[in-house]
Amino acid sequence: MAKEKNPRRVAENEAMAVARMLRVSPQKLNLVAESIRGKPVAAALADLTFSKKRIAGDVKKALQSAVANAENNHGLDVDALVVAEAWVGKNITLKRGRPRARGRFGKILKPFSQVTIVVREVEEAA
Repeated sequence: MAKEKNPRRVAENEAMAVARMLRVSPQKLNLVAESIRGKPVAAALADLTFSKKRIAGDVKKALQSAVANAENNHGLDVDALVVAEAWVGKNITLKRGRPRARGRFGKILKPFSQVTIVVREVEEAA
């Protein structure tokens, strides 16, 4: 007796990829995610390639993974893909410190975050 197949978390015309443990604050990562939301995949990849933000390379890698998932796992047309959703979440925070004056302790927080990218196949208007 076989185990039942898990239901898909996204629609039939969508594919998803998640990049975890990105060493940047969620607030800074969200600026990059905002820049690609709703754009065609080719335009989003071009924006990430020429972005001056350090984390843009990791977001680009996640977007390329979502495109590869759409093509190989779900049989979607790569040229008709649009970045439907791109959202950012918090991950762990490393707690570090630095000695300060009068025996005190300066707290240094090093946040990690994650980005989830959903690409959707859209029919081109004729």
